[in-house]
This record gives sequence, structure tokens and C-alpha cells, in this order.
Amino acid sequence: MKSSVIPLILLLVFSISCSQQERTTQNLAASQPAPATEANKVDARATPAHFYDATTQKVSLNDATKAELTTEAADRRIIRNADITMEVESTTDAQQRVASIAESHGGFVVTSEAKQRENMDPAKRTLDIKLVVRVPSNQFGVALDEMKQLAGNLPEANLTGQDVTEDFIDLEARIKTQKALEIQFLEIMKQAKNVEDALEVQRQISEVRTEIEQLEGRRRFLENRSSLSTITVNIRAPKIITVNPTGFGHTLREAVSDSLELASGMFVFVVRTLIVMMPVIVFIGLPCFLLLRYLARRAKRMRLAAALATPAAD
Repeated sequence: MKSSVIPLILLLVFSISCSQQERTTQNLAASQPAPATEANKVDARATPAHFYDATTQKVSLNDATKAELTTEAADRRIIRNADITMEVESTTDAQQRVASIAESHGGFVVTSEAKQRENMDPAKRTLDIKLVVRVPSNQFGVALDEMKQLAGNLPEANLTGQDVTEDFIDLEARIKTQKALEIQFLEIMKQAKNVEDALEVQRQISEVRTEIEQLEGRRRFLENRSSLSTITVNIRAPKIITVNPTGFGHTLREAVSDSLELASGMFVFVVRTLIVMMPVIVFIGLPCFLLLRYLARRAKRMRLAAALATPAAD
């Protein structure tokens, strides 16, 4: 029985693939305009005047082409992304306004990151904020323009778009094919006569179901990315540009300032050295000094005693 089920499965897979290719060919053929034949040609001179009724309107070829392109553009699925950098006076206020713009257009904030810019003066430390927001694709242009209006300066702005219409159509066709194949396998399962054939068909059904879930997951991903556009907004404070003055007076002031700074640094170094060496002086240097002083005095007394003892002996 197994030898009869396996060829049936292979024949079923082959027939499903052929039918899918035939449907694809038919769809492509249907999308092409039908060639003009003698049967469908109409001679304008032989057409009576009453052939055109009052509801018929003449449409130019350009209008028809524009209408067709508009319909195709509306059906296309495009993943749009934007990455902009704006300079504002208050980064926190701009962060709140960007979030409000996204929410007003049906979007939301995905991530929000803040990093403090280093500066020697604490009063001049500012926050650099990065926001990632998502808005519906039909509100992408309007929301982006409103966000750009918040910037006092716009150093960077990058826009990207990826057309995934063909991928989406291909996924839908493959999902239909796999579902039809699953239905056929379920019919074969009903005809299985023993456990071995049933297990073989069940394995084929499991593989088809796994393929369907993968394709549907990819389709949901493309739907989500194309229906919601991503805008990355980098918010930062304007960079302060300092101009160094030149001249003899400025150079002299810098030299005096540098000398005072050097003298101050040397004084601080000496004081720090004394403070650090104080325990060494107290616990090591002072006992050694007292010991050496004691030994020196003792040696002096011994020499004096020896000098006094020498005349007495004579």
C-alpha cells in the first residue's frame, strides 16, 4: 500500500505545481491587452449616430493611463523609512512634540534613548535624544513634514523606500498552493488503509503546514512593515562654535595665565607630596633620626672618655 501512496503523493505535488504555473500564465495573459481582430474592430464611419447614447463619455488615452497608474500605485506595498537629524533649542520639548505628532496621526513611539553630552561646564550639558516612531504609511509624508518644521536646523535627512509588492503577491500565491496541497493530502489520509501509509501522509501534511506557517509569517511581516512606516528622529542642541581671538595682547594674557596655572600646579603638587609622605616621616623618618642622634651622642661620649683616660695613664 505504501508503494501506491507515495506515487500518488508525487503525482499530486506535480499536478499542483503545474496548475499554479498555469494560473500564473493565465493571469499574465489576462493582464495584457487583447489584440485587435477583424471581429472586434468597429468602423467609425459605418457606426450609426444612435450607437452612442447620452451616458457615453469620451475618455482620452492619457486619462485612462493615469487612472490605471493611480490604481496600481494604490495597490502597491512599499516599505518607507526616514532618518532625520534636527537641532533645536530644547531637546526635551522637541521630544514631546515629536511624540504628539506621531500619536495625532495614528502612530506611536517605539523606542526613546537619551544621552548627555559631555561638557566642562555643568550648565552647558545637554541631552541628545533618539526617537524611533511608526506612523501609518498614508500619513508618512504629513507626519514627516510636521516633524521637520520643529527643527531650527536640519543637518541630515535620509528617506528610503522598498517596493515589496511582487514579494507579497508571490507569497499569497505560494500560500494558496500549499493550502490546496494540504487539502489533497487530507483526502489521501482518509484513503489510507494501514498505519504505515497514514504516518507517511501525516509527515507530508506536517511539512506542508510548516511551510504555510513560514509563508504566512513572512506575509504578516511585510504587511506590518508596509502598513506602518518608520521615522527615526535624532534630536540634539546646536553646537556652540567658539572663535579664538588673535593678537599680541591675547597671546600675552595666555602666557601669564599659563604661568600662573603652572605655578599653582607645582604648589599643589608639593602640598600633596608632603601630605602623602607625612605618615612615612612620622613613623619611619622620626624614629630613624632619633636613633642616629642617640648613636652619635654615645660615640661622642666614648671618644671623650677615651681622651680623658689616656693622660691619667701617663
